[in-house]
Amino acid sequence: MKNILKRISTNQTKTMLLLMLVFSVVILLFSGLVYFSIVNFSHQRFYELLKIRATTIVQIEKSKQHLDIPKNHILNSLNDEELPMEKDYVFEVPKDSNYNQITSQIHIPDTFFKNIVKKGEANFNDKEFYYIGQSFKSENKTYIAIASAKNHYVVYYLGYLKRTLTTCMILALFFSMIFSFYLSKTLFKPILKITNKVKEISSENLHLRLEPQPGNTELNELIDTFNGMLNRIETSFETQNHLIGNVSHELRTPLTSIMGEADVALSMKRSNEHYQETLQIILNEAEKLDKKIKALLMIAQTGFDGKIQKMDKVRMDQLLWDVIETATRINSKNNVYMDISMLPDNPKKLKVFGNEQLLHLAMANIINNGCKYSDFQQVKVSLGATDTHVYVIIKDNGIGIPDTEFDKIYDPFFRASNTRNYEGYGIGLPLARNIIRMHKGELIINSKENIGTTVQISFPIFVVS
Repeated sequence: MKNILKRISTNQTKTMLLLMLVFSVVILLFSGLVYFSIVNFSHQRFYELLKIRATTIVQIEKSKQHLDIPKNHILNSLNDEELPMEKDYVFEVPKDSNYNQITSQIHIPDTFFKNIVKKGEANFNDKEFYYIGQSFKSENKTYIAIASAKNHYVVYYLGYLKRTLTTCMILALFFSMIFSFYLSKTLFKPILKITNKVKEISSENLHLRLEPQPGNTELNELIDTFNGMLNRIETSFETQNHLIGNVSHELRTPLTSIMGEADVALSMKRSNEHYQETLQIILNEAEKLDKKIKALLMIAQTGFDGKIQKMDKVRMDQLLWDVIETATRINSKNNVYMDISMLPDNPKKLKVFGNEQLLHLAMANIINNGCKYSDFQQVKVSLGATDTHVYVIIKDNGIGIPDTEFDKIYDPFFRASNTRNYEGYGIGLPLARNIIRMHKGELIINSKENIGTTVQISFPIFVVS
């Protein structure tokens, strides 16, 4: 059990770490998206401001009547500080396209100027200063106007954004760790609960079952499967347990009688009549032994689902009519009344999925017991159905079952103390219960001594999937 808990604990830790990893990746991706979106926005916004300044410069210069600008020489440097550390330039484009003199003073690659002349507008930045330039013509000459400034948004505001996002990520990772731990614990709590419950189940208390977990469909399917397996194990275990406990006694009795009769017959010479009488006793005891062995095999077989024969849809009303007819034919004293007042309007509700021969055997055992132990008074058989189950109720007014012996009625070969005057081997009811269980049915018995017995049987209706 410690190893199981250790594995679950390890899986719980792995789940927590996996959840933390997922949350961390999501948080990092989201933070990166926010950061780069703001950086991109700040770049675009700053270039827009610079473009407005460059356009203003061009309009101012073009409005002048005459531009007297020396070739390859910076005309003007405006420093009105409307933008942080703003510097504005206007110069004439050299006819030989040699920008060495200008690049040495402004420290901008000459490709920037060439792109302005070629495209009419271009931008450039050196991580700290941003430049945008436009070309314009005046008096048949080409000029370039450049506006530049330091982007404080990147230098200051994005630095603050980095610190803020870093703090948020640390807090988010901390809370994701707490949430992952809580979530993994919540997910594994039902498993640990089931494990502890399974630990309690042993051969002494196979009646215990796992409880369904509210709102957990997948886990409940596992629980239902496990409980179904426990039902089969309990049935098999009880069957084998009872067989082992009773087989020696039940088989020894006829064997002792056979060996005793044979020993007496061989001890001295007897008359032919005596030998025939002895052989008849041996034959009777051998027949009893054969019946008991067959009964043992039948009970053992019905303790396992794997022993079921062909399964098909069975109409319970037709089956019961056949059982009643067979019971009356075997013994004319049997008095069985079929109550059909509760039959549903839809006959499809009377169909169950099962083996007709085994169901016939189970119903016949219970009905015949009712007839026998009521001294052939009337036995009432009622049949009804709901949307989910078919119900069979068999009621007699017989000798009933003593309260002190009720917990032993499913033990093979057990016979109540008030049945000494009735023939039987004590295998009918255990056999019927095993068959009903095999068909996912339920058997409920209510009995009062000297008043009678009521047997209620239910089966799930046959549903076409």
